[in-house]
Amino acid sequence: MAEIIPAHGGYKSLKSFQQSELVYDATVKFCDRFIEKRSRTHDQMVQSARSGRQNIAEGSQASGTSKKTELKLVGVARASLEELLLDYQDFLRQRDLPLWGKDHATAQAVRRLAYEEDRSYRTYRAHIEEAPAEVAANTVICLIHQTCYLLDQQLRQLERAFLKEGGFTERLYKARTDARRKEE
Repeated sequence: MAEIIPAHGGYKSLKSFQQSELVYDATVKFCDRFIEKRSRTHDQMVQSARSGRQNIAEGSQASGTSKKTELKLVGVARASLEELLLDYQDFLRQRDLPLWGKDHATAQAVRRLAYEEDRSYRTYRAHIEEAPAEVAANTVICLIHQTCYLLDQQLRQLERAFLKEGGFTERLYKARTDARRKEE
């Protein structure tokens, strides 16, 4: 499930964006079901999920002119999802519900859904909208872990590319310097 950064196709073709969209959609439904709508927690969780998604999109859009900005925004997306992860873990802890480990049978079943053809929110809907709070929260936690894994891969790839090629400013400087040398 390694992240591949598309040459052309924009942020919607990024696996990390697609995965973060699942986290966002699942979080909205989860919060509407289990968190008081007028509470600050409801708003914070939805905004953290939205921030993860939006910063991936914004970072991808910035990639053409600033690799530094892209790296920063993908890092912000990762941090937003980490904050969201803590909110879900707090939800379970405060209600004395178990946090599933990687070897939990249902966690493994949810993780396997990542390999389904034409995967979308519908793939996880029953685990979020029809299941009890424990299943719904742990399902979204699995999705967040998968998203963070993809973002970690994406960040490493972006860092390697930045170190190898530099950013837009560095490439412009090099092109300008090369052009001046040719004129001499």
